[in-house]
Amino acid sequence: MNFDYSETQQMVAEAAKNFAIQYIKPHVMEWDESQTFPTHVFKKAGELGFMGVLVPEVYGGSGLGYHEYIAIIEEISKIDPSIGLSVAAHNSLCTNHILSFGNEAQKKKWIPKLASAELIGAWGLTEHNTGSDAGGMNTTAVLDGDHYVLNGAKNFITHGETGDIAVVVARTGEKGDSHGMSAFVVERGTKGFLAGKKENKLGMRASETAELIFQDCRIPKENLLGELGDGFIQSMKILDGGRISIGALSLGIAKGAAEAAIKYSKEREQFGKPISKFQGISFKLADMATKIEAAELMLHKAAYLKNKGEAVTKIGAMSKMYASEICVEIANEAVQVHGGYGYTKDYPVEKFYRDAKLCTIGEGTTEIQKLVIAREILK
Repeated sequence: MNFDYSETQQMVAEAAKNFAIQYIKPHVMEWDESQTFPTHVFKKAGELGFMGVLVPEVYGGSGLGYHEYIAIIEEISKIDPSIGLSVAAHNSLCTNHILSFGNEAQKKKWIPKLASAELIGAWGLTEHNTGSDAGGMNTTAVLDGDHYVLNGAKNFITHGETGDIAVVVARTGEKGDSHGMSAFVVERGTKGFLAGKKENKLGMRASETAELIFQDCRIPKENLLGELGDGFIQSMKILDGGRISIGALSLGIAKGAAEAAIKYSKEREQFGKPISKFQGISFKLADMATKIEAAELMLHKAAYLKNKGEAVTKIGAMSKMYASEICVEIANEAVQVHGGYGYTKDYPVEKFYRDAKLCTIGEGTTEIQKLVIAREILK
């Protein structure tokens, strides 16, 4: 197996790094404190091809693969994980769902605008009482003539307030039936489609999270994605790829925190020498580096299989679970290396520490990943 970055990967990673340094880094703490969702930054990301990474060129996308996708999310997340999260959600959830299961007319209508970030996408599966148990959703879609009428609410939705369109999964059959749910595209401005409460979060604060509310929301029946009743099955397939996204986000956080810890350990002196010279600190750095290497290898194996069109359910869950757990550990240890300064907002590790925890929850908790892995290995 070839472990070298291709020339394309190197170019894409460098472009994402430069974008993050120029357009994101100067504003990280400002957006974090104010919970600002910087729409203009995503428009710029769209110009550079970062909002349609996996979209074929025929639909206005970059036409790249999952190795390049990981590189982009990783580089952005090393600067600001909340921006990395939003780029990942737009690409892997909303855009990818339409790209994977939409018909040709639907793809032509929405994908080019999503790839350019003319439209910001949201994806609605989770509800107030159905987190891991997505099959128990209460939001319904009832056919009435040429329209489906949606009623219910989704929560913890990335871009729930600002997103221009949303892919929404609603119940069209019996509760708990895996073939009783369907996916629909709902456009902002549709009567009865409202934004609800915006969450006040621990971390990822520049990535908007809010409710989607549907009150007798009528959408054309041609907005149904794929076959009636396939929405849940589609969502599970989308989440397989989405777990690579969260793994890449986690990897970026881990690398950002570790690089900050290494830098600080070389500069901070105690007892007449840099603290990096003390075994207690150097061993922490060694553990960080080893765990990052393992997470990166696992993620790129998942990317390799995904690019080949092979099943990634098991390796996707493994890579997401491992990368998210080690990014929390590494962010924690990075704060420890900084000592009291790590607890202040003057150093980046404080924010990495807050942002990291979401990775073990979003797009399937660690516990759900273990269920998925166990089910796969016990087949």
